Amino acid sequence: MSSSICISLVQMASLRGQLEANLQTHLRAIALSAQHQADVVMFPELSLTGYELDLAAELAINEQHQIVQTLSDAAIQHNVLVIAGCPMPAQQGKAHIGALLCFADGRVLSYQKQYLHQGEAQFCAPGSQPCHFEVKGHNLALAICADFADPRHAQQARQTNIDIYLASALITAGGYAADSEILAGIGQQGQCQVLLANYIGQTGGWQACGQSAIWNSQGKQVFAADDSACLVLCDLDARQSSIRQMPLY
Repeated sequence: MSSSICISLVQMASLRGQLEANLQTHLRAIALSAQHQADVVMFPELSLTGYELDLAAELAINEQHQIVQTLSDAAIQHNVLVIAGCPMPAQQGKAHIGALLCFADGRVLSYQKQYLHQGEAQFCAPGSQPCHFEVKGHNLALAICADFADPRHAQQARQTNIDIYLASALITAGGYAADSEILAGIGQQGQCQVLLANYIGQTGGWQACGQSAIWNSQGKQVFAADDSACLVLCDLDARQSSIRQMPLY
């Protein structure tokens, strides 16, 4: 029987290529999430650099980077799993669109986005392995933006009996309705809860719309944030969910 779990979705703006400044926003969000008993803290796609594909190879972070150690230390200190977005080294001068998973026990894993949007391949290479993990008896899968638009990603997750599907993304107002429909379908088909962490503000030439959200296992959107910098704290168990929005600043 799975225990209750609290997942904090961090809705934030990132400064273009400014790793240190963005790191400070991450550390603030991690500490604030922990104050509200979060078990998992998830940030938007490429949150440490912004969605700046032209800088991705230059700013690519490997697991030995000092920022990784800083995030890992924060995860240990606050007893949370931190999922932060960053570019990672790839071959032929490109980068992966990646996520760092810093666990409370000191483990650090990484995931590379498997399915790319049109235009991303100019700067980025796809990853090849899915990202499934367990927290407090719950089976979770991680998607980065375009991953969830490809049916193969969710199908692979369903085969491992996930009950929570996490989507780290950059979504604009123009794309939100279509992406919401896809995420609702993933919840309904997989009988799982689906959580989205989105940006606010401008990044990579796109205007993000916020509205980080949660869909239940029937595919119904049960909460969507506004467009402010905030945490969406999702307390989940097998029967129900309780969602709170808290300002980040």
